[in-house]
Amino acid sequence: MRTPTAMIVGLVLCPCGLLLTLTGTLAPSWRKVSLVPNQPMDLVWEQGIWDICRERQSTHDRLCGQADELGYFEEVPVRVAQGLMPSSLVITLLGLVVAALGVRCWQEEPRHLLAGVAGLVLLLSGLMSLVPTSWYTHELWALPALPGSTLAVGYSLVLSYLGSCLEILGGLALALSFHQCCKERRAPKLSPSPVLEPGLCSTIGAYSNPWDVLKDERDGQHWRNNPPCDSDL
Repeated sequence: MRTPTAMIVGLVLCPCGLLLTLTGTLAPSWRKVSLVPNQPMDLVWEQGIWDICRERQSTHDRLCGQADELGYFEEVPVRVAQGLMPSSLVITLLGLVVAALGVRCWQEEPRHLLAGVAGLVLLLSGLMSLVPTSWYTHELWALPALPGSTLAVGYSLVLSYLGSCLEILGGLALALSFHQCCKERRAPKLSPSPVLEPGLCSTIGAYSNPWDVLKDERDGQHWRNNPPCDSDL
């Protein structure tokens, strides 16, 4: 049996979303702060949810592990992202394991119920990573920064957004397996029809003597319930 298209879509989108979300969680570039007063013009501060880095764009000198002098990591959106983003990664891995067992590409029939449950798990993981990224974006210009600085969205935040959306779409695709599962449960189970063995003839409605066979054939009538057996002729 061919793997359903919805399952293939889910198994492609969710791992891609996992990689993007992982990169966005670890890379320290959720927000870029440039044109900092009393600092060189080419100095850019990159703030993530775990680290703060500074880089000179003219020389590409980069130094991470900067001190948090403004209380950036104490803000609620950052702390929520620190808790939900790793949790989302763990749940995504769990959902992919369940999805692999449900799709069972190496077997004849997939387990639609298990694949649907995996879709719900992956959908939940996508929502868990989408919430902190949306909240951080909404509060990006309200987070602590030196007055007069220019604030911009970092690439880590964009990758987290894309990864969350891919996980949600992949989870919805796998959740469509519930529809096939319901169809299988509603389908009536037909009892197998009896098959006559070769050489055997049913006795229901059989001819009692060969004269009846000849009479029906001569009169142009159809045979009765069953064609005549060899024993009738």
